[in-house]
Amino acid sequence: MATRLPSLNGLRAFEAAARHLSFTAAATELNVTQTAISHQIRRLEAELGIRLFVRQNRSLTLTAEAREYLPGIRAAFNDLRLATDRLLRKDGDRVLTVSTLASFAAKWLLPRLSSFQQAHPEIDVRITSSTSLVDFRRDDVDAAIRYGRGHWSGLRADWLTADELFPVCSPELLKGDKPLRCPEDLAHHTLLHSSGGYDDDWRLWLTAAGLPTDISKQRGLSFDLILMTVQAAIDGLGVALGRTTYVQDDIAKGRLVVPFKIALPADAGFYLVSPQARAELPKLSAFRRWLLASVQGGLKVA
Repeated sequence: MATRLPSLNGLRAFEAAARHLSFTAAATELNVTQTAISHQIRRLEAELGIRLFVRQNRSLTLTAEAREYLPGIRAAFNDLRLATDRLLRKDGDRVLTVSTLASFAAKWLLPRLSSFQQAHPEIDVRITSSTSLVDFRRDDVDAAIRYGRGHWSGLRADWLTADELFPVCSPELLKGDKPLRCPEDLAHHTLLHSSGGYDDDWRLWLTAAGLPTDISKQRGLSFDLILMTVQAAIDGLGVALGRTTYVQDDIAKGRLVVPFKIALPADAGFYLVSPQARAELPKLSAFRRWLLASVQGGLKVA
């Protein structure tokens, strides 16, 4: 038998009072009297058969049961608010939601996004990060920036850039007692690896450099996000195989250096992906034009 849900008004009163730890503040937020909040809380406690608040002088604290109950209630109200917002939102042409990889967002997109906001203050950009492909029929997302070969059935894919792969390290590493003057010197350094589709990068670069691929199997450090790999290189933990998009700013600011001139072109690249039916919406078209101009203006490494 399904459990009968308690009063929605009681749950609203509980969530607000628990958030503020004040019946007065909860009453102000919900535009009711403090007496009404107290009555709704008492009724909810009676329905649940559980005490939710401890009232001491002028202070209000949650019971252990209330602390356990609150996260689920808060999540449920947040879901209700989001669902209602999606249903009734009148600013659909103003809000642009873009999904991308966390590393791409942190190392390239976010440092540049202010220029788009300055050029288009009327568009509210929301960035979400995910390693999985977006389902545009299900997810509340307008476009995605993804790494691949551009073959996504039924979607428009605008090519942005193809990275180059090359070793990078902290300038402090070059000052250590182990030389790093030629690619062969990598055999004496810790290699930093990235998983999640980039596992083979070191082997490919070593092959292009004419070096034994066994070097890639020597003891090293591995990270599941490229931004963590890059940060480890900045911190001097070893040598990373950088991709243009993720390291160009750190190179420009002197946090990373390129010890060798050998760069390997990647066989895939970054694309802006969107449903064909929505690809020409004004907000998305504006973002695409800005993104393409930004990419063309600064994704090359000397």
